[in-house]
Amino acid sequence: MGNQLTLAVAGSRKTQGIIEHCASLPTDRRVLVLTYTQANQEELRSRLQRYAGDHHHIEVMGWFTFLLRDFAHPFLPFKFPGQRVLGFNFDGRPWITARGKSRFLDSNGAVYACELGRLAHELVTNSNGALLRRLECIYDEILVDEIQDMSSHDWEIFDVLLRSSIDIRMVGDIRQSVLATNPRSKKNAKYSYANSNSWFREREAEGLLEIRDSAVTWRCHPDIAAFSDSIFDPSWRFPATHSKNETVTEHDGVHLVATKHVIEYVDQYKPQCLRHSVSSGKKFDLDFLNIKVSKGMTYERVLIVPTEPIKKFISLGAYLEPTPASSFYVAVTRAKQSVAIVLDSPGRSTLPYWKPQRVLLD
Repeated sequence: MGNQLTLAVAGSRKTQGIIEHCASLPTDRRVLVLTYTQANQEELRSRLQRYAGDHHHIEVMGWFTFLLRDFAHPFLPFKFPGQRVLGFNFDGRPWITARGKSRFLDSNGAVYACELGRLAHELVTNSNGALLRRLECIYDEILVDEIQDMSSHDWEIFDVLLRSSIDIRMVGDIRQSVLATNPRSKKNAKYSYANSNSWFREREAEGLLEIRDSAVTWRCHPDIAAFSDSIFDPSWRFPATHSKNETVTEHDGVHLVATKHVIEYVDQYKPQCLRHSVSSGKKFDLDFLNIKVSKGMTYERVLIVPTEPIKKFISLGAYLEPTPASSFYVAVTRAKQSVAIVLDSPGRSTLPYWKPQRVLLD
């Protein structure tokens, strides 16, 4: 099948595409499905059971679990003879001057999460090819959901996998690059978050990867889809999103809402309220979700408390930096029918203002 990457817009049924692909495979094909977040792992397991329950050689695994089980656990002695992995330290970090074993393992023998990618990649070399040969014996195909969440040494590991006999199939949306497996690492920083697009294009140019675009959203109303396309600077050259959402309600599209009307808006439309952080929405006593937490979720309507850069984007047309643009894109594209953005000074924006009926009648 070869190595493939599908770059899909929000609401394009990326995860369902993985499920349907798995269901279409021969039942004896050995497949590993990888993703970063636990929520996405549970979603994949649930759907695979429903659509491909008779495929007994498909396994869903988290990225860190994959690196622990198939890299660190069996091959650590190739780098540190006599040593074993005795746990996983998600939050800890080694001393900045740490060298050798203490760079990767804490005093209890647990692997530091922030160093696991580096350790896994070095074990590929330390094992003199045994690690990769073992992977090739275990898996015919590896599928990766939300590929844009990868970072740091992960890209080195994917360079190895793309050159293996295993078929690698990846799905993601670089416009939703708000999470990272190792956000504090400087390794491969030029490929961090939305800049992972450069890594993909370089591998495409090498002939290691076939890239496909999927620009159809089944979630977002056409006006929301069009607005989401405007968030990134045109130099990114993303394809225009085509909406298949044909639902019409009494309140669709993207609107601005003045601060003084927010409570009435929320009472009338019951949107999910989104904010960048606790400090962003502290003036409102509403049931907020932070935008990063909302990634992967779908709501009928959302209300967004914008950051200062988002306010400048709307009122002045000043394009956002890649990471803030991704965060705003995620917030906007959680909605099926309507997006409301809290803003008192519209500037040059042509977005319509929502006002309560009592105000319109005055």
